[in-house]
Amino acid sequence: MNAIVDDAARLLDAAARAAKTAAGTLARTPRPAKDAALIGAAAALRHATPTILAANAEDLAAAPGLSGAFRDRLALTPARIGAMAAGLAEVAALPDPVGRVLAEWTRPNGLRIRRVAQPLGVIGMIFESRPNVTADAAALCLKSGNAVILRGGSESTRSAAAIHACLAEGLRAAGLPEAAVQVAPTADRAFVGAMLRAAGLIDLIVPRGGKGLVTRVLEEARVPVLAHAEGLCHTYVHEAADPAMARRILANAKMRRTGICGATETLLIDAAVAPALLPLLVSDLAALGCGFRADARARAICPGLPAANDADFATEWLDSVLSVAVVDGVEGALAHIRRYGSEHTEAIITGDAAAAGAFLDGLDSAVGMWNASTQFCDGGEFGFGAEIGIATGRLHARGPVGLEQLCTWRYQVIGTGQVRP
Repeated sequence: MNAIVDDAARLLDAAARAAKTAAGTLARTPRPAKDAALIGAAAALRHATPTILAANAEDLAAAPGLSGAFRDRLALTPARIGAMAAGLAEVAALPDPVGRVLAEWTRPNGLRIRRVAQPLGVIGMIFESRPNVTADAAALCLKSGNAVILRGGSESTRSAAAIHACLAEGLRAAGLPEAAVQVAPTADRAFVGAMLRAAGLIDLIVPRGGKGLVTRVLEEARVPVLAHAEGLCHTYVHEAADPAMARRILANAKMRRTGICGATETLLIDAAVAPALLPLLVSDLAALGCGFRADARARAICPGLPAANDADFATEWLDSVLSVAVVDGVEGALAHIRRYGSEHTEAIITGDAAAAGAFLDGLDSAVGMWNASTQFCDGGEFGFGAEIGIATGRLHARGPVGLEQLCTWRYQVIGTGQVRP
């Protein structure tokens, strides 16, 4: 075991030192070269679609016992590869976040002070199952001047390698160091441990996966972490909701893709409209294959629903299961969310602007939505081109993490000969 740990540490040290050198180059790389690398990688992805699909088919075949939701996250299609390529091009079209003057002011003594955006340095990305993260994370890190070391789950090794080959092709064509985007050279779990201990070599760890992965990272990391542990998202149907809108939004928020962190896991419905509207919502979702866990008030309206307990309301299902609770007004919805939520994404459906404002202002969650599906909590949908993950912590960044959130800042102070008295 010690030999394995030592080997992983040596591999990580080599990769991180190469990444650190590459990050120094990227921090000074002008926008045209970064954009050229992204556009070249996008073209390579499109050209290599058959190769990537074949690699993904091998990954899927090697893991026959996966759940339906997990297989959906792992699976690639021509459309999903096309979306990856489009995401790279979209990131290329975004303004360069590096070097932006974030604030500027002059002191009474004449000193001019500027706060200027700069890259974080080396990002360590640890993710599970979704191979598209390879392209999304690489695009955002490259454009923001950061190098990245990508450690995907063992179940997506072949897919990630095929995607990485396209990213490397784009870097080479643009004359940028290939070490700017690296895939872990081993699938051994010891490499993850080495990443988490790499203070001074890796500047930020971003885990993207299930609760077990994120919990391990948060417990073991000696490097700053940007993460969310769970996506326990709520949709609240207020008494002033348009019924047709509520039915359409909830079906999408729950069932569009059940295995993503922005999927609604709990329906909260106002007691004032529950008798008339809840049976319709349940019928719609049941027809789409959804199961339920409901509180006593909801079961009094829909007696056939299975009973929910506290653990159900605290569960991120990532599957075709929805928890249901009847609440009394905005404050009742907020109280439920504060008790069970993970501060990810919550939505209210209502035609009452005052109620929507009270709901949005009362949330502690990273993202609040009004009359929209929680599945819009996504960097691409926010106009970021892609996302490296969702952050629910209180420091540095919250919600979808894009280019701006992958920058820190430094200060430039310009004087005319001032000395301090």
